[in-house]
Amino acid sequence: ELVVQALQDVRSLAVELRPSALDDFGLVPALERLATTFTERSGVQAAVQSSLPDERLPAEIETVLYRLTQEALTNVVKHAGAEHVSIVLAARDGGVRAVIEDDGRGFAPEDVREEALGLVGMRERLGLVGGTLALESTAGKGTAVVAYVPLDRTGETELDGDR
Repeated sequence: ELVVQALQDVRSLAVELRPSALDDFGLVPALERLATTFTERSGVQAAVQSSLPDERLPAEIETVLYRLTQEALTNVVKHAGAEHVSIVLAARDGGVRAVIEDDGRGFAPEDVREEALGLVGMRERLGLVGGTLALESTAGKGTAVVAYVPLDRTGETELDGDR
């Protein structure tokens, strides 16, 4: 019974790390499903907005943005005490900008440990695709995790946007 449960747990974890919806339908539908599941499990209302064109992003960028969003949502549950979180994707300056913003308690940025595993993981993932991460927060006013990934760094498809 323990082995069966462990295998089920590993399978569940693998699906959460790279859901088939990401491969089958793309980033926005996968994030919409993630937001729905997040709301059901946490009680925090999550919404996704996207102004990205219909064409798919490169698979590695979709994976990075999906995993970054998962980590940001985990942080909302662990630290924010939020009631709402928004996930906004937009084409910006030849790349994609993702903003995960909550209405929680916020924090003073100097209080965040740079070696915090969640932030380290986000930065490392973004670094693999030439992206950047910024945190914006004020105590009592929520937090925004802002990620930017350039799409034109290797001749990949550029999105129409604020070029």
